[in-house]
Amino acid sequence: MDNVTSTSISPAAHAPVVNRPNSVAVGTIVWLGSEVMFFAGLFAIYFTLRSTSPEQWSFEADRLNVPYSLVNTLILVSSSFTCQFGVFAAERMQPRSTGWKPSQWGMVEWFFLTYALGAIFVAGQVLEYATLVSEGIALDSNAYGSAFYITTGFHGLHVTGGLIAFLLVIGRAYAVRNFGHREATSAIVVSYYWHFVDVVWIGLFLVIYVLK
Repeated sequence: MDNVTSTSISPAAHAPVVNRPNSVAVGTIVWLGSEVMFFAGLFAIYFTLRSTSPEQWSFEADRLNVPYSLVNTLILVSSSFTCQFGVFAAERMQPRSTGWKPSQWGMVEWFFLTYALGAIFVAGQVLEYATLVSEGIALDSNAYGSAFYITTGFHGLHVTGGLIAFLLVIGRAYAVRNFGHREATSAIVVSYYWHFVDVVWIGLFLVIYVLK
């Protein structure tokens, strides 16, 4: 009688592998979706007020310093590139620099540079506000002032929130002993938010300063 060798196969070996989406990424996308709706409402307010006062809009918009705002915009846009370089460093698990050259920088150095550029943008926006107020364009001066400060002001608050997030991510990189996947994910999530804020400002710049 032939000996029959039976091999037991675990059911788990044939179980399909389920690739579940990253919960942090999904949550971030949902949250940014709500932010899109929020800024869409601000754009709607701006266009509605502009349609009711076209002559006033034409007069007040001509008083804006477009070259100054363009420089400030380029500073913010450049911060998206430095932020992404920081993400690349985080993805290769390099929290800090290995040398003085930018090619050797880690996430912390790139995020510090991004923070500096974002802070310069906010300071430039505050200086622009001060100049416009001195020229008679205030929040309560007319419909244009209300629309201008509400749309750009809420964006400025979002930029400030992003700056705080960068400090938290940088602090976390210093606090942990081993920089791992969780810290890299935090950096990536913050970069999503920062890129979103930059894209929104490009839209605001085009609407307020270019298509005035």
